Amino acid sequence: MRLEIGNIMIKDIQFASKTEVKASTLYIDKDALISAVSGDDRLKSIDVELVRPGESVRITPVKDVVEPRVKVSGGGGIFPGFLSKVDTVGEGRTHVLKGAAVVTTGKIVGFQEGIVDMTGPGADYTPFSKTLNVVVIAEPKEGIKQHEHEEAVRMVGFKAAKYLGEAGRDVEPDSVDVYETKPIFESAQTYPNLPKVAYVYMLQTQGLLHDTYVYGVDAKKIIPTLLYPTEVMDGAVVSGNCVSACDKNPTYVHLNNPVIHDLYKLHGVEYNFVGVIITNENVYLADKERSSNWTAKLAEYLGLDGVIISEEGFGNPDTDLIMNCKKITAKGIKTVILTDEYAGRDGASQSLADSDPSGDACVTGGNANMTIVLPKLDRLIGHVEVVDVIAGGFDGSLRADGSIEVEIQAITGATSEVGFNKMTAKTY
Repeated sequence: MRLEIGNIMIKDIQFASKTEVKASTLYIDKDALISAVSGDDRLKSIDVELVRPGESVRITPVKDVVEPRVKVSGGGGIFPGFLSKVDTVGEGRTHVLKGAAVVTTGKIVGFQEGIVDMTGPGADYTPFSKTLNVVVIAEPKEGIKQHEHEEAVRMVGFKAAKYLGEAGRDVEPDSVDVYETKPIFESAQTYPNLPKVAYVYMLQTQGLLHDTYVYGVDAKKIIPTLLYPTEVMDGAVVSGNCVSACDKNPTYVHLNNPVIHDLYKLHGVEYNFVGVIITNENVYLADKERSSNWTAKLAEYLGLDGVIISEEGFGNPDTDLIMNCKKITAKGIKTVILTDEYAGRDGASQSLADSDPSGDACVTGGNANMTIVLPKLDRLIGHVEVVDVIAGGFDGSLRADGSIEVEIQAITGATSEVGFNKMTAKTY
């Protein structure tokens, strides 16, 4: 498959009488946007606010972040299985409003939504402090169930991203990136002397409110399978979960997964990037065994020399991560695991709930239990009282002076397990 990503750079966002892109500015007809995302009787109100990097604004609780985009040519459409038919995506051309993002918020869905600060120390931990954010505030009607609330807010985010993305359909992109993966046998013939590498992409599927979707199907219902990398880049995988904000993969991250982007950089030069094996994270042991067996079998069947494995979440999924690592390593295939750590606030506790000597090549996104004090900001979008109950917060997190003390677990994207974050390590 060959996918062209047309990057339309957005440097400002403004409300206007017409939704369009001009001179790197995204102009938004607020009423038209609200009309485009309305219609779900589970929501009592929808509003939209604009937020720019550096402004003294806090957004919480953040449910999802979605990148505006439009399918210009090729198969499929935006968010297949939800807003488009389930035709295969990953080829043709897609235009992206690069630098803009749809952020969904409102009354809390579960207990694991996050915080995005646009300035101050908290902004240093979330990548979404640097995006121009169209914040959609969707407030639910009383009495709806949490999973219904999640679905309603998820669809609002997708619809908003699609509506805004249409503004870029006929705009000439500032740059066009081309990604191509050939069928497996053709790929092997093209690069006969390069090691074959794949990405094992673990998707969060631990149960209700812990869902990820593939072409509209809840991934807990799938068995491990192979995707072209461009399918992931083109919207085949989307978020529907409410796991801890620090290592949750919002839909924006699935669309821009840095593991996939980075693997393409040296594809055909140092290695042959043959594809993405998607697998799920299960609750029951039998399901974990089944999925890890299939994942290892696929890796062997493809004749891989190496894999990168990433997880989403922590605790229970650590077992799936290590099972995948052990079984793939046992096939004679080199592995690298991507995770983050929950090592306690002092950093002295065991970082993962499971481990094995085969996991000897490990990249960490950081310790999610590290605490931080976020100062009071001038403007709040959402419901700040939730910081006392979201993962990473605690009774007393919200201080009388308006500041917040939380673990960085509560900050959206702080310890991303695919590397879509802003932390790094230094050697002294």
